Amino acid sequence: MSLPATLPPASEAALTHSHSVQTMIRDKIHAAGGWIPFEQFMNLALYAPGMGYYSSGATKLGSAGDFVTAPEISSLFSRTLAQQVIQISRQINQADILEFGAGSGKLALDLLLELEKSNALPRKYFILEISAELRQRQQILFADKAPHLTHMVEWLAQLPTQFNGTILANEVLDAMPVHIVAWHNNVLFERGVIWKNDQFAWQDRPIQNIELYHAASQLASLINPNDDVTYSYVSEINLAATYFMRSLANILQQGVILLIDYGFGRDEYYHPQRSQGTLMCHYRHHAHDDPFFLPGLQDITSHMDFSAITAAAENTELVLLGYTTQAYFLINCGITEILAQTSVEDIHSYLPQANQLQKLVSPAEMGELFKVIAFGKNFSELLIGFKNGDMSRLL
Repeated sequence: MSLPATLPPASEAALTHSHSVQTMIRDKIHAAGGWIPFEQFMNLALYAPGMGYYSSGATKLGSAGDFVTAPEISSLFSRTLAQQVIQISRQINQADILEFGAGSGKLALDLLLELEKSNALPRKYFILEISAELRQRQQILFADKAPHLTHMVEWLAQLPTQFNGTILANEVLDAMPVHIVAWHNNVLFERGVIWKNDQFAWQDRPIQNIELYHAASQLASLINPNDDVTYSYVSEINLAATYFMRSLANILQQGVILLIDYGFGRDEYYHPQRSQGTLMCHYRHHAHDDPFFLPGLQDITSHMDFSAITAAAENTELVLLGYTTQAYFLINCGITEILAQTSVEDIHSYLPQANQLQKLVSPAEMGELFKVIAFGKNFSELLIGFKNGDMSRLL
């Protein structure tokens, strides 16, 4: 439970909570015979009811939390995204919006306020939020900032049976529990977690999950293109994201799915320089790569393989509509024009927004690492967010 010197100290109450989470996971490991796949460890650390990172009461987002997402950086993000939603909704009769993992609720709030200004409010804005604590924060935000809009916001505990409109997921895929696979000299292993010497530790075992084995086998030629006799490579495979896409394909009748997250196409994701994977943890605005520190108090994420997402969609009725960087998407949707609605002479308002825009679109910030990918069903119009800079060829 000791922390690296570079990370901020945790309070006694936080440490006590983390110890309880650690004990819970340790007991799960013992009950499973001494080993669990990392996917199960990540699921417990993030989502165990009342104990996991996203299920407990600590602040996650913003300056008082562990990380900041685009909607928290600036309302420009959601206001710009609204322009894409408007285009989609105009092609669909009685279009709704469905957002997954709404976090603080800032995206939903700013998006609806912008749609209201454009006389383009949806029939319903659904939020599927598995965290009761975050759901309460979202409800408080709407009651405080836009009580007149609360009647159209509906919180869901599970997917609707069918849906028409726009489905949004901003930084949702990266927090889905992932399997970790190790390729060693043409032999495949799944990396799991054991309890040893009073702490968590890694241990590799032969892959037992048939779907995981098939996915890892297909990647072998990419990971070892020269067919080297001796090589070692470790990375993540996100089967949950594949299941997620299949579920969305089943419920969507007409509309568009917009996924915004950080990641790469397959060739870049499984690049030789990325031989230790992309697993990353976020604690009090510090990033590090050890998921065993303070379980329950830190976020655990991995980058997205957008080629895998696309492959999952190809086996459904979904059609790829575009794939580009966040910078291109926001510029295509008019973020600079939205900024221009604030007078340059109003320095106190304009300068902060201009700085926020740079964080959203700069290659050194979120502009290039974050991608936007869109899939549609019974929707054929060219989306404005992808009119320039489409990178679908890289998937």
